[in-house]
Amino acid sequence: MSSVPPVIGVLALQGDVREHVQALEQVGARARGVRRPDELDSIDGLVIPGGESTTMWRLAVSFDMLEPLRKCIAAGMPAYGTCAGMIMLADRIEGGVPGQQTVGGIDMTVRRNAFGRQVESFEAPVELAGVDGGPVEAVFIRAPWVESVGESAEVLGHVSRGEQAGRIVAVRQGRLLATSFHPELTGDTRVHRLFVDMVKG
Repeated sequence: MSSVPPVIGVLALQGDVREHVQALEQVGARARGVRRPDELDSIDGLVIPGGESTTMWRLAVSFDMLEPLRKCIAAGMPAYGTCAGMIMLADRIEGGVPGQQTVGGIDMTVRRNAFGRQVESFEAPVELAGVDGGPVEAVFIRAPWVESVGESAEVLGHVSRGEQAGRIVAVRQGRLLATSFHPELTGDTRVHRLFVDMVKG
């Protein structure tokens, strides 16, 4: 594992860019916002933040980022998607708008806005495989969940209580990571540390 701090980009089209940058820097990475295709050449990994997945898709098309992102992911760039970012990394979407596209990369089907509207946002503890120190307090805001995963994808965590107990909310496939929730909003940097370790390889 390299001792040189990795450079991790945060896709800066929409969402919690600043919060992700701060969390990544707290765990020893160098982090910066990226919104142009040429900026992808100078990073070792990428975070796709939360936001609104249809808006993010349209902005990615407008900024000529969708195809470059697909190429980077297909070529093996590590990436971590939170909430809308999870949708962007999914190979398949349920509940999307007509024609909605993703970057893809993780063999999973994600249901958009599965946990309900903004007013139905909630927090819940989630045990995550590969993350020590007890459950992560997960913040869900108009969050998706994972309907199913293919053989290549590994489920890391489920909702553990309430009506939606058992729903898949964290998945990993190789050097790709996705969560339904927003760890950048809690001050708990363990998920970001997991991703930085994945980038370091």
